[in-house]
Amino acid sequence: MKITNSNTIRSSQRELIDSVNAELDWGAIEQLLLEKHKFTLQDEVDYKNGDLVVYKDKIAYQFDFEIKVSLSVTFGRDGECLELSTSGSDETEKAENKTVSVGDEAFDPDRDGDPSARKDLSSMASSIAGMISDINNGGR
Repeated sequence: MKITNSNTIRSSQRELIDSVNAELDWGAIEQLLLEKHKFTLQDEVDYKNGDLVVYKDKIAYQFDFEIKVSLSVTFGRDGECLELSTSGSDETEKAENKTVSVGDEAFDPDRDGDPSARKDLSSMASSIAGMISDINNGGR
């Protein structure tokens, strides 16, 4: 036996989610993103969905967004990757926070064929794939 209209419940839940979304502290979110993934938000943040969820036995809110991340890839004439970096809106931040170098040294043509350099690149690619996965999964 129904005791209320299910459309009313859905409508009220949507209003609650919209209200919470409108009050999100994007400065704090950007700070968390910088700390965890070492880059800042670009201009576009697309809201996709919001909902009430159970997270570790507690009621929580989950919001899904798509963000734009610029990626710069630098590689030598031999095709070896020299540097990968994501860019925010501030070039100074890019230099200080987002540059991920392949290896700890400057590019050395004598080291191009070094298997350890390839291992470093493989490890970095795996790390970047993990960051992208975390972002796509909302940090879960």
